[in-house]
Parts: sequence; structure tokens; C-alpha cells
Amino acid sequence: MEDTFKVRWTVSVPKETDTSLRTYLAQSGVRKGDFSEFVADAVRWRLFDLNVTAARARSAGLPPEAIEDAIEQALGEVRAERFRKPI
Repeated sequence: MEDTFKVRWTVSVPKETDTSLRTYLAQSGVRKGDFSEFVADAVRWRLFDLNVTAARARSAGLPPEAIEDAIEQALGEVRAERFRKPI
């Protein structure tokens, strides 16, 4: 994913984490930008995991049929909007 605008972060991690990541990247044939891309990918995956966990918690007491119905309804609305015929 190529972003037009980039921001610079300053983060602190344990020395062991830094060494492990740099060793892994070195063994993988590091290219310029691999370190930043690895961190960005890890953050995206963590955010995805947090969102999935939150969604599961919100729907924990619902019967599977209610969840399926909500998904079908949401998909129907998105499809209707996305594939709406121009006037």
C-alpha cells in the first residue's frame, strides 16, 4: 500500500524486540523501507484484531441467525448503494 503522505514516528521497544526484528529482516534480504513497512503492517493487523475481538464481544449473546441477518442486511444496503443505476 503506497501512501502519498507519510508521518514519522518515534517509538521505544525493548532491545530484544529490536534485535529480533532486525535479525529477521536481515535474513530476509532487507530493502530500504522494510523496517517501516513491517511496523505499519503489524499495526494494521493489531487494529484489525482489536476490531474483530470487539465485534465478537458485542455479538456474544446473539443467536447466529440474528448475526447472519444483520450481515445480509448490511451487505444488501452496501450493494444497493454501490451498484445503484445512474439516473
